[in-house]
Amino acid sequence: MVRILYFASLRENLGLADESINEPVTTVAELLDLLAQRGQLWDEQLRQNTRLQIAVNQTMTKREAAITTGDEIAFFPPVTGG
Repeated sequence: MVRILYFASLRENLGLADESINEPVTTVAELLDLLAQRGQLWDEQLRQNTRLQIAVNQTMTKREAAITTGDEIAFFPPVTGG
């Protein structure tokens, strides 16, 4: 099982702040593919979003990062400053 956290506009657009899944995924990219199967909105917000920020166990990472049971994966929209 992995825990997934959605932040800011992703949480608003997807209507979900967090969830746990028991699917057999070994990379963030596989997890994104799995979540994208939920529909076009999920695909656009996560898998197709080239500016998506990703953290595994509170460390920023890339889509190729490995994940294992017990990991926490967080998705963030791009951050801008001002």
